[in-house]
Amino acid sequence: MEERLQKILSQAGVSSRRAAEKMIAEGRISVNRAVATEPGTKADPEKDEIRVDGRLISCERERIYLLLHKPRGVVTTMSDPQGRPVVADLLGGVTERVFPVGRLDYDSEGLLILTNDGEFSQRLQHPRYRIPKTYRVKVEGRLLKGELQALEKGIDLADGRFSPAGVLLEKTNRGSSWLRITITDGRNRVLRRAFESIGHPVVRLVRVAVADIALGSLREGTLRLLTPKEVDRLLVLASKRKPEKNCLDIHLKINNSRRK
Repeated sequence: MEERLQKILSQAGVSSRRAAEKMIAEGRISVNRAVATEPGTKADPEKDEIRVDGRLISCERERIYLLLHKPRGVVTTMSDPQGRPVVADLLGGVTERVFPVGRLDYDSEGLLILTNDGEFSQRLQHPRYRIPKTYRVKVEGRLLKGELQALEKGIDLADGRFSPAGVLLEKTNRGSSWLRITITDGRNRVLRRAFESIGHPVVRLVRVAVADIALGSLREGTLRLLTPKEVDRLLVLASKRKPEKNCLDIHLKINNSRRK
């Protein structure tokens, strides 16, 4: 069956769809020895010969799904022109090309999923499905009851309203406060900007779960394979039409399990 080249390259783990569009425009992709330059070009991955920079791509490959505990001070890319540490440095023994699903800021840490399955990555990041992500956040100063209530109700930021799916104050003292917060918002540095807006800059930010897939006791800088059941659960969640209830259920499940 014919599909757009961008989708084929993404599913083959060659590149993201956006990167594939650029590669097509640059004349780096050929179909049956003919250079493809139009972004709408289609091909049949089972019948056509598709090459990237002259290299034949294969759509038949083992799909890999990894969970990495990203340390602070590591860039969520496979390479960095500034020479900073990148997540690729932590993938010793992984021979298949993989890429991060979404990102964690340089100063943030915790759960990061990597895969060579472009369709899986696209679905998890699609804003329609609002996949919930849970963080432990340490902020400066004692968070007062009124500030916590304001955060729970939602905060107006320059690029729109921020409304968390759930907030739990874990502990607080005069110098700092720890919270557990679940969000479905994928905007850049949205948590840091939200806490900054109420006068409590973020000191530490750790992603501890994506949906109900938890970081657990995985040591910093190490990784493990996602189980087939975990992958299936994420795909099921990324296909539902009413995600708000799912987000709330997951938040309550995580918090209730923590209290036990």
